[in-house]
Amino acid sequence: MYRLLSSVTARAAAARGPAWSGGRRGAHGRPGLPVLGLGWAGGLGLGLGLALGAKLAVGLRSAGPTQSPADPEAAGAELPHEQALSPGSRHTPASPAAKGFSRAIESSRDLLHRIKDEVGAPGIVVGVSVDGKEVWSEGLGYADVENRVPCKPETVMRIASISKSLTMVALAKLWEDGKLDLDLPVQHYVPEFPEKEYEGEKVSVTTRLLISHLSGIRHYEKDMKKVKEEKAYKALKMTKGLMPSDQEKEPKEKGGKNHEKSDSPKAKGEQENEARCRHSKHGRKKNDFEQGELYLKEKFENSIESLRLFKNDPLFFKPGSQFLYSTFGYTLLAAIVERASGYKYLDYMQKIFHDLDMLTTVQEENEPVIYNRARFYVYNKKKRLVNTPYVDNSYKWAGGGFLSTVGDLLKFGNAMLYGYQVGLFKNSNENLLPGYLKPETMVMMWTPVPNTEMSWDKEGKYAMAWGVVEKKQTYGSCRKQRHYASHTGGAVGASSVLLVLPEELDPEALNNKVPPRGIIVSIICNMQSVGLNSTALKIALEFDKDRAD
Repeated sequence: MYRLLSSVTARAAAARGPAWSGGRRGAHGRPGLPVLGLGWAGGLGLGLGLALGAKLAVGLRSAGPTQSPADPEAAGAELPHEQALSPGSRHTPASPAAKGFSRAIESSRDLLHRIKDEVGAPGIVVGVSVDGKEVWSEGLGYADVENRVPCKPETVMRIASISKSLTMVALAKLWEDGKLDLDLPVQHYVPEFPEKEYEGEKVSVTTRLLISHLSGIRHYEKDMKKVKEEKAYKALKMTKGLMPSDQEKEPKEKGGKNHEKSDSPKAKGEQENEARCRHSKHGRKKNDFEQGELYLKEKFENSIESLRLFKNDPLFFKPGSQFLYSTFGYTLLAAIVERASGYKYLDYMQKIFHDLDMLTTVQEENEPVIYNRARFYVYNKKKRLVNTPYVDNSYKWAGGGFLSTVGDLLKFGNAMLYGYQVGLFKNSNENLLPGYLKPETMVMMWTPVPNTEMSWDKEGKYAMAWGVVEKKQTYGSCRKQRHYASHTGGAVGASSVLLVLPEELDPEALNNKVPPRGIIVSIICNMQSVGLNSTALKIALEFDKDRAD
């Protein structure tokens, strides 16, 4: 009985804080009250100790850690709100910059909960910045289901093909410094890549064509016939108007026509491109995790060595004539970066990440301990959540091999937006620092390229490692199409998006404004084949509305 009471009263004393611990000083320096229990002599003291100690113990078990009512934060509205979030939800306290965006945050949180529930994703992390300042970041669900580790803003996940946009910065820097000619044949930099022919004609593959997926180099699917049949079928559907958006389901699947862009569990954009080798017409192949180059386990020492996977394969079409999304094209671009810069690709990229203050962005490797790294998931044939198999991404660092956080992606998006806009502000503010990339470079990067497709939004085109939708309004008083740039990603057990919605600037009203001006949204998820672009666009427009109001 004595041990039980001692244990109960000790826990109660610890919960009440130092002022209630026997022999310790109170909050104002006076001796603390003795611990209630056997410390008081007589039956009355024992009875009071047992009753009060038991009551406190029950309260501790049922209500969790107690806080002093005198604590102003405990008395506020934050605690009930935090408890109302789904299990594992974590969000940073509202920053001063978030003032005025409470409606957009609540609306966006609800939207993300809906998407998470719809696709059955273990965890999602979102980050939003307005005019260069992060105003919201939050994690929903779990980064690690087995150990019940919640997602939080610091959670590190695979960003998949957003890696292509990072690689583009390296190429742009080399181009600005005069070390890279975008229009020379790639053999000028990488003679290990053989010269190519198409239908008996000698053709030239250039860096510019590789960047915009116009080179003819294959993706994961090796069967040229399958790829051509699929492209023909897709073109036919587009002609007949059966495909209002590349990320929408067929009307028969949705029970009717739907002209709204939406993300779905079976989104087809970037995720379909990345996962093309995994699926057949009738569903998953038996040895889904054992076939296809998406699931390679082999470690490659450098980009030149990785070329052997595809360098001797024939081109699927004449360079420049068609669009075929190709992660292998970016493997070749990594080799070009190495030769043009004189540095190893990863070393050169780490210098760029340092300059951009992206300190949590690293190449994905199995051996290093990477704090806050999530685990990755997929549903099996029985619709049960399972861990994805081990993969080694050393063959495609440049096209889909980096890990990052939503915060780092926001920094990257703002650096790109600043460079894109800073030229407009030079006359009104001479004290502005230059952008990491020059304005003319950013304009080139965000200008749609002919003969390309933006698979995650049919309204746009692919540019230079970004998808771009241009400003457009076809009819008066009808739908307006906003200008934005984005890139999505789909990898083994992961989906992602980074979206930049620039402010529609009036050159005559730039006084007292500084770049970047606009909304950046980054979303990462530890579940594969989740379309996130239209969700990011909706969130960006919500924040843009609050900003305008």
